[in-house]
Amino acid sequence: MAASFPSPIICKATTNNNHPHALDSFHVRRAAEIADKSAGFTSPHPNFGCVIATAGKVVGEGYLYAQGTKPAEVQAVEAAGELCRGATAYLNMEPGDCHGDRTAVSALVKAGITRAVVGIRHPLQHLRSHALRAMRSEGLQVDVLGEDLKSKIVEEALKSCLIVNAPLIYRAASRVPFSVLKYAMTLDGKIAASSGHASWISSKESRYRVFELRGRSDAIVVGGNTVRKDILPFLHFLLNIDPRLTARHGGGHVPIRIVMSRTLNLPEVANLWDVSSVPTIVVTQRGARKSFQKFLASKGVEVVEFDILNTRDVMEYFYDRGYLSILWECGGTLAASAISSGIIHKVFAFVAPKIIGGKNAPTPVGELGMVEMTQALDLIDFSYEQIGPDMLISGFLQPFPDPTPVIPSVDETYAIDPSVTPYESIIIFFYKTWDLYGAFSNFSPHPIQMPDENGDYQTWSSVEHYYQAHKFVGVNDPVPRDFVEDIKSAKSPEEAARMGRTIQRQHPDLVRSDWDAVKIDVMYRALKCKFSIYPHLNSMLVSTAGSVLVEASPHDLFWGGGRDGEGLNYLGRLLMQLRSEFLGESLTSSESSFLAL
Repeated sequence: MAASFPSPIICKATTNNNHPHALDSFHVRRAAEIADKSAGFTSPHPNFGCVIATAGKVVGEGYLYAQGTKPAEVQAVEAAGELCRGATAYLNMEPGDCHGDRTAVSALVKAGITRAVVGIRHPLQHLRSHALRAMRSEGLQVDVLGEDLKSKIVEEALKSCLIVNAPLIYRAASRVPFSVLKYAMTLDGKIAASSGHASWISSKESRYRVFELRGRSDAIVVGGNTVRKDILPFLHFLLNIDPRLTARHGGGHVPIRIVMSRTLNLPEVANLWDVSSVPTIVVTQRGARKSFQKFLASKGVEVVEFDILNTRDVMEYFYDRGYLSILWECGGTLAASAISSGIIHKVFAFVAPKIIGGKNAPTPVGELGMVEMTQALDLIDFSYEQIGPDMLISGFLQPFPDPTPVIPSVDETYAIDPSVTPYESIIIFFYKTWDLYGAFSNFSPHPIQMPDENGDYQTWSSVEHYYQAHKFVGVNDPVPRDFVEDIKSAKSPEEAARMGRTIQRQHPDLVRSDWDAVKIDVMYRALKCKFSIYPHLNSMLVSTAGSVLVEASPHDLFWGGGRDGEGLNYLGRLLMQLRSEFLGESLTSSESSFLAL
C-alpha cells in the first residue's frame, strides 16, 4: 500500500556507508522488504516494491498488494509527489507491465524520475527486459544489480530480491509451482509415535509459523494417510482437530486443500469435505471408487483424475491452473515421492527437543533408494532459527535458478555476434533433434563432407559422427584407426556418441594428446560445413539474428547450457559465431550487388 510521508525520511544504511553501492543496495533491500507485506493477506503473486529516494532520503514507497491492484511504482510516485523530480526509483524487480499496459513505467517517467535501480529482471520470458527497455527509451538511467552494479554488498541486496520472489523464479524455471515441504519431528527423527499419535510434536510458536507458511501458499498438499491418521480414532473428530489445513493467522488468504490418494480409501467424515470456507481438491487415479467420488461431488469437493497418479503430473496440472506456491504437509511416503520427482524446492523442518523412539514410528521422508551417505541431498543456503523451544532448519533442495542466464557472458556475447544486445535478447533453446530448432543440434541427420588427413573428402553421417571419431584421428596406433572407422559406420549419431564416449573412458591413453585444445575447432569446422552446404539450415540460422542460442542439454556443461544456465554452452557460441560470419558474408554480397547496379 502507498505510504504517505509528511517530510522526507532519512534512511541510514547500516553496512559500509562509504561503499559506492551502499545506498543503492540499502534502498533495493527496502523495496524487497516492503514487497512482501501482503504475504498471507492475498493469494501468492509476484512481489513488487518501490522506494523513491533523492539525496539519500526516502520520499515515497509502495508495494503491490494483490494482482489487479495499483502498481507499487504508482503508489510510490503518489506518496512522493513533486519530490520525484530528479529522484531515483528503487525496484526489487522489473515492472511486469503486460499486454502493452505500461502504467508503472509511465508513472515513473511522468513523475520526473531520472534513474531506476532494479534488483532483478522479470523471471517470465514474455515480460523480461520489456520495462527496462521502455525506461531506457524514455531517457532514464537504469542499473540492474549484478549486471550494471557489482560488488559484495550488491550481491546481498540481489539475494533479498531473489528470495522475495523465489516462488515466481522457481516456477518460471521448473514449470511447476514452487513447492515447500514442511514437517515437524522429534529429536530422534519421528513425526509421530508408533501408534500414529502426533499431537503435538512442535510448540505453539512453531505451529503459528506454520500458519504463516500456509498463508503464503496457494494450496496445501496432504496424502491419504495423513487424512486417515488425523481423523482416527473417532475422538479426533469429536475434538475437531483433524487437518482443516487453513491459515488461521488473521490474514485474508486461505489456501486451497489438495488431497492426493490413489485408491480414495478415505473417511466420509472429515472437516476437509467442508468446503464452505475454502475449497478442497482431491486428485486420484482414474476409476478409483466412483461411489466415493460421487459422495465428494455431493459435498462440493472437486475430484481430478489422472491416468497414473504421480506427484510431477499433479504439480504440472496445478502449474497449468496458475498456482504459484504450494506447501506440502504430507507423510513420509508422499514426501519421498515428491522429492524423488524433483518437484520440492525448499524444506522447512521443525525439530522439537523430544525423543519418542519406536522401531515403527514414522519418519518425515520415506524410501529414496539411497544406500550411501554420499548420495544424501544437501540443503543449499540453509539457516537455523530457534522458535520457542524448537529449532527450525530451512533451506533449498535445488539451486536458485538464474532469472537472467548469461550464456555466454555479456562481453563474450557481443564479441561473438555484435547483433546481440546483452541481457535483452530472445533466448532460443535447442536440444533434441525434434525440437523447433533441432536442426541446430550436432545430432541432426545432415551428412557432411570433410577432408581427411590426406586432403581427400570423406562423407560423415552427421556432425556428431565426425566429432567423436576425431578424438582418435592422427594417433599412431592401429587400434584408434579401427575406432575411427567403427564410429564412422555407426548407425546413428546417438550410437556414434555412445561409442566415442565409451572408448574415451575405457582407453584414455588412445585419445589424441591435443584433444582438449582442438575439440572446439573440430566441432566448428564440422558445423560450418553443415550450415554451408544446406541452404535451408543456413537460412534458419541467419533468421535467429539478435537471439542468444542455447544448447539446452541439462547434463553437458561444456557444449550445453546446463540445467540452470551454469553450462558453458560452447555449441551455442559456435553457432552464434557462424551466424555472425554468414551475416557478414551476406552483407558483403548485398553491398557488391548494390554497387554493381
